Amino acid sequence: MKTLMTTSALAIAMTAGAAYAETSACLITKTDTNPFFVKMKEGASEAAAAKGIELSTFAGKYDGDVETQVAAVETCIASGAKGILITPTDSRALVPVITQAREAGALVIALDTQFEPADAADATFATDNFKAGVLIGQWAKAKMGDDAANAKIALLDLNASEISVDYQRDNGFLQGFGIDIKDPKDIGDEDDPRIVGNDVTDGSPDGGRTAMENLLQIDPDINLVYTINEPAAAGAYEALKSFGKEEGVLIVSVDGGCPGVKDIAGGVIGATSMQFPLLMASKGIDAIKAFAETGEKPQNSEGLDFFNTGVELITDEPVDGIPSITSAEGLKKCWG
Repeated sequence: MKTLMTTSALAIAMTAGAAYAETSACLITKTDTNPFFVKMKEGASEAAAAKGIELSTFAGKYDGDVETQVAAVETCIASGAKGILITPTDSRALVPVITQAREAGALVIALDTQFEPADAADATFATDNFKAGVLIGQWAKAKMGDDAANAKIALLDLNASEISVDYQRDNGFLQGFGIDIKDPKDIGDEDDPRIVGNDVTDGSPDGGRTAMENLLQIDPDINLVYTINEPAAAGAYEALKSFGKEEGVLIVSVDGGCPGVKDIAGGVIGATSMQFPLLMASKGIDAIKAFAETGEKPQNSEGLDFFNTGVELITDEPVDGIPSITSAEGLKKCWG
């Protein structure tokens, strides 16, 4: 397996055609199709050019593609990259190769998704994903009012690996809605009768549609849908529409991409928590530059085991007690 991975890594290196400068870095994302990661790549590339850093970029073939990300890390180690920015597709399975990268002298920074344990990387720049979930859960509960007691909830998650970003958003939403989340690092262990069920989406429109169709077969009266991200939300809406159920169902999500914010304006999504991938990427490049020049490593936000890049609730139906901005304001801050 080691030989196969190394061969894959060399193939990726040839495809990337990377020419490393004195200070070189790598960006490894989960995919190169999700708008979130597309924008992250743009931000990292712009920041690297401004800082005089030679940046090579890699991506998994799909969300959950551990082998390709492992091969990419091995390529970065072999090339002597000074820093590696990575959105881990599996927050546990990648720890051994990340440890190898750090032992080889590279600064490793997780973006968006924490490793488990978080200190497997030198630092993490991310949204407070649990808080992002809490905000949309609180909004949904307030929006439904007395009907929240009789909610029928569909939870559209990422994948079966239950990585940190997945359980943080899911459980944050449930806590915000007032549901006992049991184990905060587990998905689907709740016993609240309002939960119809969980399904996985791979964070894609097709996955969101299929997951929504599956859960509607369990209970056609679902009236609240949580989604891991806005592409999955768009797919869920299409499924609801095909069943003639797009009216009267609240959809909430996390991302803050421009297509998602437009879906707020269009009434497809009720509320979303906006994150800031450009900031994550640019701060990551800044940290690599500082490390290359001084050996200094980034510090966590106070009281957290990561650097918090912020989150804002976007909705055109604000509720008392929960700060939010409108879709028109969100379009000035969105990405993608």
